[in-house]
Amino acid sequence: MAAGNPSRAMKASVSLITYNHAPFIAQAIESVLMQQTEFEFELLIGEDDSTDGTREIVKSYQAKHPDKIRLLLNDRKNVVYVNGKPTGQWNFVNNIRNTRGQYVALLDGDDYWTSPLKLQKQVAFLETNPDCALCFHNVRILDESDPGRLDLHHAGPMRGRYDLEDLLTGNFMHTCSVVFRARLFDDFPAWIFKCAMGDWPLHVLNAQHGRIGYLDEVMGVYRKHSGGVWSGQERLRILANTLQAAEHIGTCLTPDQRKHLDAGRAHWHREMIELYGSNGDRKAAVRLAASYFKQFLFRTRTEPWRVLRRMLLSQLRCAGRSPTKPNVDPAKPL
Repeated sequence: MAAGNPSRAMKASVSLITYNHAPFIAQAIESVLMQQTEFEFELLIGEDDSTDGTREIVKSYQAKHPDKIRLLLNDRKNVVYVNGKPTGQWNFVNNIRNTRGQYVALLDGDDYWTSPLKLQKQVAFLETNPDCALCFHNVRILDESDPGRLDLHHAGPMRGRYDLEDLLTGNFMHTCSVVFRARLFDDFPAWIFKCAMGDWPLHVLNAQHGRIGYLDEVMGVYRKHSGGVWSGQERLRILANTLQAAEHIGTCLTPDQRKHLDAGRAHWHREMIELYGSNGDRKAAVRLAASYFKQFLFRTRTEPWRVLRRMLLSQLRCAGRSPTKPNVDPAKPL
């Protein structure tokens, strides 16, 4: 992967991206500066031209820690728009491209780490487990609407190893928990700038070069608030963005790997159909159902699926005879 000049002495880089995180960015930076390691690491902050004073805060930290912190002060003219909405994709990719460490840790400006040994433990894990391309740990979720509550992201038992096929059915790693080996692939594919999110596609690209290790410790906090990258969006928008990313991810997979991705895509389609139905948007539900049948049910050849397909098509035909006939267009983008 194209990146800043790698340094043998620089074992790890922390890629922190931020935009309008003035109330939270100091806590994120402090959580990195408190790291106790046996190696050199850098903190690379990509500041996306905030309007709330975030830039002034990160510049003050860099002035105090010039040997530890590097700044990439971006301009809004570089912002990538997906579906007409601004994203942090350019900042995300540009920051990773400019890292110098052998390993890269990810952090968003509104999240933070809780263990001073997090970076040391994850780098040591990758050093002693060459079969793994990346690793992650558990985090707590801080819901700002209920600040006294800190739920675990993974409340149940987890395996010590995961593979690309597991990741293709959905991203199970919070950004602030991930550390990966740098430069496993030449550069980001062009389609990354057509996705509304960067972390899941990045993890897929890395997981094509090794397994995913899990450290059974809680070492970070994901902040869920109205201004968050994901938590403030409606669930339907999140699902639509995920499906859009999945379409692009599928272009770099083998046929067998795409089967696992299709399992995730089918699940997200079903969830969207249910949400549209519960919201009373019958036209959108029928349109998406038609797309779902075309992409997934029509591929099968077993008798039970043939029966189910006939039943579902019958329901669609009945819906089409109603006074409020939906405009079913399976090819219409989400």
